[in-house]
Amino acid sequence: ANKGYVVLSVNFRSGIGYGFDFRTAPDQGPRGASEYQDIVAAGRYLQNRPEVDPGKVGLWGGSYGGYLTALGLARDSELFAAGVDLHGVHDWSLRGRRREGGGWGISGEDLMSSAYQSSPVADVDFWYSPILFVHGDDDRNVDFIQTTDLVQRLRKLGKAHVELLIFPDEVHSFLLHRVWLEVYNAAADFFDRFLKNTK
Repeated sequence: ANKGYVVLSVNFRSGIGYGFDFRTAPDQGPRGASEYQDIVAAGRYLQNRPEVDPGKVGLWGGSYGGYLTALGLARDSELFAAGVDLHGVHDWSLRGRRREGGGWGISGEDLMSSAYQSSPVADVDFWYSPILFVHGDDDRNVDFIQTTDLVQRLRKLGKAHVELLIFPDEVHSFLLHRVWLEVYNAAADFFDRFLKNTK
């Protein structure tokens, strides 16, 4: 907000603070991405605010928020003009194949299909908004390949401007203060270029 942006922080379904039923929303994440409806609603709300340029709504998020950022750009590039994705999950089915249940009990062909369809990679053909990906290559929560795979897919399609910021030897929740500062400065610069068009 101190950079001149209107900011809305969304406590989407399956988030914390509203009890068990809210936290365990039906069809969340790899089972249907139901929480994405809250991101779309927030974007549309912002578009209708008088102080917001409706064509310049961006997304920013880390980890699960990174997943929802990528999903927003993949499914609704006409709504979300740019995004910064920090270490998000981009293919739930890949996570399920690489890890025992992917941390979500992802197993069986039906759920693997749902996991893929609930992932940004499933809608990559519709993605044209610019994106800055940020990831540490020693992330043990969300495999680094989640980002590198999606970057390769997007670059192959050539529809979206893609930037990638990699931190060698960094983990999921970056350990070094200077890394966080670099991320915040890179994100501010990215949004200034693609939402404010000042650079």
